Amino acid sequence: MKKIICLALIGCLILLVGCSSTKAPVTKDVVKVMKVGSVNPKSRALSQGFYKFQEIVEKETGGSIKVEVYPDGVLGDDRRTLEGLQLGSIQGTSVSTGPIASFSPSIGVFDLPFLFKDRETAYKVLDGAIGQEQLDSLAKSGFIGLAYWENGFRHLSNSRKEVTTLEDMKGLKIRTLESAIHVDIWKALGTNATPMSMSQLYTGLEQKVVDGQENPLANLQANKLDEVQKFVTLTGHVYGASPFLVSKVFWDTLNEGEKAIIKKAALESRDYERKLAQAEDKVSSEYLTSKGIIISELKPGEKEKMREAVKIIYEKYGETYGAELTNKVLTATK
Repeated sequence: MKKIICLALIGCLILLVGCSSTKAPVTKDVVKVMKVGSVNPKSRALSQGFYKFQEIVEKETGGSIKVEVYPDGVLGDDRRTLEGLQLGSIQGTSVSTGPIASFSPSIGVFDLPFLFKDRETAYKVLDGAIGQEQLDSLAKSGFIGLAYWENGFRHLSNSRKEVTTLEDMKGLKIRTLESAIHVDIWKALGTNATPMSMSQLYTGLEQKVVDGQENPLANLQANKLDEVQKFVTLTGHVYGASPFLVSKVFWDTLNEGEKAIIKKAALESRDYERKLAQAEDKVSSEYLTSKGIIISELKPGEKEKMREAVKIIYEKYGETYGAELTNKVLTATK
């Protein structure tokens, strides 16, 4: 009897094993989701660059990477977005070098005032060996830097008066990027500099917490700052490079083929985005003028006075970035 029971049990076990083996789950490829975004409105060239990146990556990977685009600060301000990249909760962004310098100081060298005389000079330096060295250095902060997108030359605006001289700037309360060098630049120019996130800027201007701000013209248009500003001065004091970054946490989950596609997409999107950014200047200037904004040039000799006033910035931050890097960048811009 015992023998019969044992044989029956063995038979049941064989049957169970057989059944379980026929129902084993089939392993399927998992789609990798890449959330990218920034504080910039959807209409800006930087945001449009994300959509071009999305198009290229999804096509080239055959859908193995799905790119989700979040403009308009949906993912948070610059700092929160960068922290999200470090944690891996956000996978990609393009942020101005100023905020990035809070995590990796040496990249702030590109925010030295009046460093680049024109876009061509900026592209030469950023797309060359010096720019690549700085992108490579970001890995230790949790970012993979792939290309320099463009935010454009920054200009001054305010609601109080027309500004055409350095003296006119004295005493104005100016919002700056949340970046030490940007705060110090505007202090050196005689203003009361106040760092503030882009998401707070409109309200800050509306409530007269600050008199003015400094941004590319396209940001004035996209963020409707013409409603709370009256005067623009074409200072062109800083060229806004905006590196395209990928979270290192996410990057390390990619295979070599996927990494190659993302690198290619970042560069192709850079070229597309830069063309849009260049066109933005003219369109935004015309738009702002149509809204009654008074756009002024500095009087002859005033930009030279501004350069003289910010020499102290080169002395202070030359030490921060190191004399070797600072001199190498200055030589390359000539």
